[in-house]
Amino acid sequence: MQWELAVIGFGWVAFWIYWAAASFAAKASRGGWRRQAGARIALIVIAVYLIRVNFRGGGGRPQLGHDPVLEGIGLALWIAGLGLAVWARLYIGRNWGMPMSQREDPDLVTTGPYRSIRHPIYSGIILAMIGTALATTLYGLIVVAILVGFFTFSAVQEERFLAGEFPAAFPAYKARTKMLIPFVL
Repeated sequence: MQWELAVIGFGWVAFWIYWAAASFAAKASRGGWRRQAGARIALIVIAVYLIRVNFRGGGGRPQLGHDPVLEGIGLALWIAGLGLAVWARLYIGRNWGMPMSQREDPDLVTTGPYRSIRHPIYSGIILAMIGTALATTLYGLIVVAILVGFFTFSAVQEERFLAGEFPAAFPAYKARTKMLIPFVL
């Protein structure tokens, strides 16, 4: 196993352990177990991908072969993505929930990374998965495409909820921020 596979694999495990532990401090959810099925499926897809990559030596590197520059860029994106997700998680605090979950007594968080991105946790996880794919195997970009679709759908659903919960504040917040990529989308 290459060192970057070990670093990324153990890093993702540590990230998800932190994520699970932090979830116990979240506010109660309005939705039930079925409402979060998509998030569980996304997590399973990521886990299967990471296990496959770590136990099969990268699963092959289509088109590019072993490229230390690409691996370095991938590691940098992975670190930046996880950092963004954790930073956003700290700012959203007890309002955090699985994708498309609705919290009781929600607050509209507009500080920290939420100042310019409405869904920075999604952005961070997507960026970290892009980095993982670049550092390990480009087949991971298939997982990235699935996550982008899932997180975009989740973001749209969550924004409908937020627009209803915060009819005065959310439209102005939405007008001055981007959904997933600062200054772009």
